[in-house]
Amino acid sequence: MNRVIHPIEQESFRRLRARLDTSALAPLSRAVVERVIHSAADLDYAADLVLAEPDLVRAHAALHAGAPVVVDVEMVAAGITRRDTVCRLRDAVAGPGLTRSAHAVRLAHEQVGPGAVWVIGCAPTALEELLTLDAAPALVIGLPVGFVGAAESKAALRASGLPAVSNVSEKGGSAVAAAALNALLYHPISTEEKP
Repeated sequence: MNRVIHPIEQESFRRLRARLDTSALAPLSRAVVERVIHSAADLDYAADLVLAEPDLVRAHAALHAGAPVVVDVEMVAAGITRRDTVCRLRDAVAGPGLTRSAHAVRLAHEQVGPGAVWVIGCAPTALEELLTLDAAPALVIGLPVGFVGAAESKAALRASGLPAVSNVSEKGGSAVAAAALNALLYHPISTEEKP
């Protein structure tokens, strides 16, 4: 099904590309970078995001083959427009040394198992917990925001060797995390990816 693009979105991307040349980026990297920038109107993401095209290609194929999508908070889920998501935050309970967000990740992992795409845009503790599990993700979009633990959790994600989209700074959030996933969902399937 082709997505109908509103004229305001078309004009927004035209203006973005007039201010930032993304043409040298590989196709999926370009899609993610542009959609994240568009979601935040923040051109600095072009230098702040860390991603690898081979990871995105594999995740794109997994998504289009039906891999589950797990999110840390409902705000991320609300921004994902073409896929149902798993969010276990409502079922989670904080305990000694465990935040609700971390417990929600444990519950979601028990539900979906390996091969999911994880989208974390709010809680650094959710990302930290994911890194302790044997989740075998198709991709981790780790873009939590905040002054406490956000940059550190994203650095730990990059050090883990898991396929990931992250950024170096403290910024991030639900909108940019959802945008990164939407870029992969909106991008057409190439003939190389079809089973």
